[in-house]
Amino acid sequence: MGDTKKTHVRYLILLMLFLVTTINYADRATISIAGSSMQKDLGIDAVTLGYIFSAFGWAYVIGQIPGGWLLDRFGSKRVYAAGIFIWSLFTLLQGFVGMMPVAWAIVTLFVLRFMVGFAEAPSFPGNARIVAAWFPTAERGTASAIFNSAQYFATALFAPLMGWIVYAHGWEHVFVVMGVLGIIFAGVWMKTIYNPKEHPRISVAEVEYIANNGGLVDMDQSRKGDGGPKWHYIGQLLRNRMMLGVYLGQYCINAITYFFLTWFPVYLVQERGMTILKAGFIASLPAIMGFVGGVLGGIISDWLLRRGHSLTLARKLPIVCGLLLSTSMVLCNYVSAEWMVVGFMTLAFFGKGLGALGWAVVSDTSPKQIAGLSGGLFNTFGNIASITTPIVIGYIISATGSFKWALVYVGANALVAIFSYLFIVGRIQRVVLKDEGGIAVNDQVSPSTASA
Repeated sequence: MGDTKKTHVRYLILLMLFLVTTINYADRATISIAGSSMQKDLGIDAVTLGYIFSAFGWAYVIGQIPGGWLLDRFGSKRVYAAGIFIWSLFTLLQGFVGMMPVAWAIVTLFVLRFMVGFAEAPSFPGNARIVAAWFPTAERGTASAIFNSAQYFATALFAPLMGWIVYAHGWEHVFVVMGVLGIIFAGVWMKTIYNPKEHPRISVAEVEYIANNGGLVDMDQSRKGDGGPKWHYIGQLLRNRMMLGVYLGQYCINAITYFFLTWFPVYLVQERGMTILKAGFIASLPAIMGFVGGVLGGIISDWLLRRGHSLTLARKLPIVCGLLLSTSMVLCNYVSAEWMVVGFMTLAFFGKGLGALGWAVVSDTSPKQIAGLSGGLFNTFGNIASITTPIVIGYIISATGSFKWALVYVGANALVAIFSYLFIVGRIQRVVLKDEGGIAVNDQVSPSTASA
């Protein structure tokens, strides 16, 4: 660790979080790009496809709290690397289900999607832990927004590529290409990610800057040699009104996310009559603006914080304004011109990106002792939407024969999220844990973080 000048290694760490999250979301989206062609080849209906879409979500939710515990017990680097390798392997294997009889192919596809979800479970709690360790409080909103905006970048970059692969070579090849890419990246991760105090390229000046301004630089070191986080802390989070409001808000925000990750390309093909190749390119346009909105939300939030506004205002204002914009997708029900549909969806995705600051809030509120568990619990509630949204939309389409009420359902979730942040969450502040005797646990955070 060099001493002479202040380095900026944390930006390299943020780049790695952005890249791994891009791969993460691209692997989730493979099934949506392949979905329409897969329906034809395997002869499955909308409800069955909805359940296949949801397979990821069941496992992802189940794996959140165990994944968070593993992160707190063994550290972000190793647990995350194992997750990248495993989810990429199961993505790769999905490319071979077409060789099976149809009934077996459907079951196998569900199981493989389930395993991808389970392996990806530690990823976002891991992101939140790494951001909390590597970034000062006043940079955390932007850092969280950048890694979270990778979900839009993934669609913008990979939707056209995957659409072309399906069009030119068949849906199976999408899974093979993305699986191989992820396996390679797992090795890159192991060579690049370290704890702040252990990184070979970081200076003492940067470590001190991070630590003195709210970064939890010794997070993983403090976990070594103990038995991991105490499970009774979860009850304290579940009794905290602020956290419950954040959990509800994230569930509703993720309902919007999973519409775009699952049914949106199918909507473009089946409701709007586009080819899968065109749908792949069209799907990238809202994603590009979602990426812009996602980064902008974090920048605005941190700018408000630096201007002296409270952490509560700085986080809530972009969330509420962004989610109001995201309700514009409902207007697609009242227009027929293709460019207007794309325009409203683009505006909705921009708004959803602007308001997606939930992970910054998690980094702001999670107790140091259970940063991984806290992120896992947040992601558990949020990703129940990854189960319910594909299934509910599948039933709506099956019952009505169109996507109109599906868009209303997704837009209504944005309104519920706004209500939650305005009337349930209250003041945003770091949760102080208490031991079994009711005494506040020591070694919480530095003063600069506590006052944020």
